[in-house]
Amino acid sequence: MNKPQITIIVSQRERFSYTRESLESIYEHTQLPFSLVYIDGNSPRHIQRYLQEQALEKGFQLIRTEHYLSPNQARNLGLQQVNSEYLVFVDNDVIVSPGWLNSLLECAKDTKATVVCPLTCIGQPLGETVHLAGGEAHIVLEIQETGVKRRVHEKHYFVNRKVAEVQDQLHRTQCEFAEFHCMLVRTEIFGQIGLLDEGFLSTREHIDFCLKVAEARGTFYCEPASVVTYVPGLKFELSELAFFMLRWSNAWEIASLEHFSAKWNLTMNDKYFKKRYKRMGHRRHQGFLKPLLSRLTFGQNPLWLEKIAIALERKLNHYISDRYTQSQQKRIRSIHAEQSPHPPISLYPYLLHQSLKGDK
Repeated sequence: MNKPQITIIVSQRERFSYTRESLESIYEHTQLPFSLVYIDGNSPRHIQRYLQEQALEKGFQLIRTEHYLSPNQARNLGLQQVNSEYLVFVDNDVIVSPGWLNSLLECAKDTKATVVCPLTCIGQPLGETVHLAGGEAHIVLEIQETGVKRRVHEKHYFVNRKVAEVQDQLHRTQCEFAEFHCMLVRTEIFGQIGLLDEGFLSTREHIDFCLKVAEARGTFYCEPASVVTYVPGLKFELSELAFFMLRWSNAWEIASLEHFSAKWNLTMNDKYFKKRYKRMGHRRHQGFLKPLLSRLTFGQNPLWLEKIAIALERKLNHYISDRYTQSQQKRIRSIHAEQSPHPPISLYPYLLHQSLKGDK
């Protein structure tokens, strides 16, 4: 049998509880032959057992670590298993629709695009609200008296619009970036740009990837004939919350923003970065803290209680990220003591950042 043209890499975005729904949608709605590599970064035991059963039943490759992974660490583990012409990154909280992969591949072949993203929707009901339909991402040079200032221009098309309202404007379009919720990529580009940068722990990794692809003269298209839906929503379970809190921790976000600024020689004193520092912790507050307070107060959410809860949550978040760092340092020392020929290089960017910058 001929090997499939496409390898699908599935990795966790911010939670584990939507694993079954997402994986089942891929097998139900994908008509083209494909290989699948699933990266399981320390999911809870019941999810681990489910994935092991599915890997045996469906014949996909399952790679598990007993520690949490940042998104690019997980994707790189999958990338190193790919020997097909194309690959697709899919987050584990995404539902695909019938014909999604056929449309992405057709667009790539018609346009010779390096990267193709689908129409990515958000939330329930599936496929009704636009999250991303392509966009713009590039570095702008501004000539000032003190020299040249480099800043990021980023724009999402049709964000939060109802698909029904903009349906007549959704056409195959050349654009400048995609997001890792779902994207098809020509594998050969990684021979030019290397693996994904693991200095990005929680944010800006998609912009960095797209800038690198553009630098290598790659092209991007959005194909709205392909529709997927990113479905956010946490379960109030310890294993779920622990990863979510680490994934969106201040420590990981600050490290990512500082790495982004240094790598692309961007000025941190810019509204692009100021906005992200101002919203630090926003995902945790919206995804975890406010829903929790709403439950406890029967929907009242008094402002004074929210302020107290945010202050306490920040201390808890610092504790979680600090404990994770310590555990990984201990793990690395243990591996070195055993003289392993393959130390976990993927952890070094974060640990190096912590040791140089200190706790924030």
